[in-house]
Amino acid sequence: MSVVGLSSAFSPLRGSCIAVRIRQGGRCAGISLSPRKRTSCAAAVRAEVSFVDADEAKRLVAEEGYTVLDIRDRTQRERAHIKSSTHVPLFIENQDNDIGTIVKRQLHNNFAGLFFGLPFTKLNPDFAKTVKDKFSPESKLLVVCQEGLRSAAAADALEREGFQNIACITSGLQTVKPGTFESVGKSELQNAGKAGLVTVQGKISVVLGTVLISAYLFITFFPDQAEKLFDLAGISL
Repeated sequence: MSVVGLSSAFSPLRGSCIAVRIRQGGRCAGISLSPRKRTSCAAAVRAEVSFVDADEAKRLVAEEGYTVLDIRDRTQRERAHIKSSTHVPLFIENQDNDIGTIVKRQLHNNFAGLFFGLPFTKLNPDFAKTVKDKFSPESKLLVVCQEGLRSAAAADALEREGFQNIACITSGLQTVKPGTFESVGKSELQNAGKAGLVTVQGKISVVLGTVLISAYLFITFFPDQAEKLFDLAGISL
C-alpha cells in the first residue's frame, strides 16, 4: 500500500517544527516504485531519496563516490563526526534577543539543555543555499544526522532544490556501529547525541549498582563480619 502525504514532526527538546513527507514503497500515479526508495509525487516526479542502513551507507561512500553531508548542530559534530565529511547544519544556535526567544531559551536551558545537553536552536535559513554553493545538483550526497529525522527533512529540502542523488541513514548515526566509518572526536558516532546530566546519571547508577551488589554479596557470604560492621555503625537489623 502506498502512502504519500505530509505530516508534521515536533521535537520538544529542540522546540522546532519540521515538515516531513512520508513516502513508502508502492505505486504512485501509475509509476512503479522500489520498496527501498521513497519518492514524492506532485505535478512531476522528483528524484528519489534512498534510505539505507549503515553498511550500505559505507558502501555508497567507498564504491559509488557519495560525499557525507553532516547536518547536525555544532555540538554533536564536535563530539564525533565522520572524517572528511562536510558540515552544513540544518539547525543553528538561536541567539536572538527578543523577549519571546529569551523566555524560550531559558526554559530550554533549564530542561533539555541541562538534562540532555542540547543547544537552543532554530532552522538555518541559509541551509539550502550553502549546500548549493558547495555542491552541484548532480552530486551524490549521503545526508546524516544523529537520529534520522533531521536528515529526512534536509533531504526533502535538497530534493526540492533539484538535487538528484541523495541518501540518508535510516535512524541516523545512533545506529552506526564503532568502526563502520573512520571518525574524529572524543566519542563514538553513535554516542555523539548523548550529553548533559543524563550521562552523569548513567555513571552514578552504575557506581551505585556496583556498591549495592557488592554489599549484598558481602552480607550473603560473610554474615558475621557484616553484622559486626552494622553494630559498629549503630545500625540494627
